[in-house]
Amino acid sequence: MKILGLYRHAKSDWTDPRARDFDRPLNARGKKGAVAMGQHIREAAFSCARIIASPAVRCAETIELGSQANGSSYPVMWDRRIYLASSATLLDLLREQEGNPPSILMVGHNPGLEDLIFDLVPDDGTCLLRDIVEEKFPTAAYAVLELDIDDWAEIAPDCAKLIHLKRPRDLDAALGPEPVD
Repeated sequence: MKILGLYRHAKSDWTDPRARDFDRPLNARGKKGAVAMGQHIREAAFSCARIIASPAVRCAETIELGSQANGSSYPVMWDRRIYLASSATLLDLLREQEGNPPSILMVGHNPGLEDLIFDLVPDDGTCLLRDIVEEKFPTAAYAVLELDIDDWAEIAPDCAKLIHLKRPRDLDAALGPEPVD
């Protein structure tokens, strides 16, 4: 069995219309969400043997703030292929992981992370957490999957159980969706 953590970057800042998407930093709410989720990850006692992440600024800031909040520092393997990747690309990236670590935390973007959950967790009506992801996998959301595989090269559709899901709003209502006028 392998463990896969999926962590979507926290809320980014859209105030500079000239900024490249890759360079967008977190906004104030995103910074609070990254800290809250970092603390939650520590409390949930999820430890990862490897972190692979998109090098986009918003992902790097999410990792930095989360690590500061949970008092840990793990080396990160930055992989530009995660930036705006499809589920198929993310699956390929996981299949090529060397050393067969027992657990991986992937930090990236939607729709790739959300679609990866849909591809790995069977849609058989038995997973209430999957149903929540179908509504939305918001910024700073964190999911943990148990994969019924012995080697990352074996990862395939429907091989996982979604065992944990936490959204920022689950930790602090103020981090939930902004009201629509």
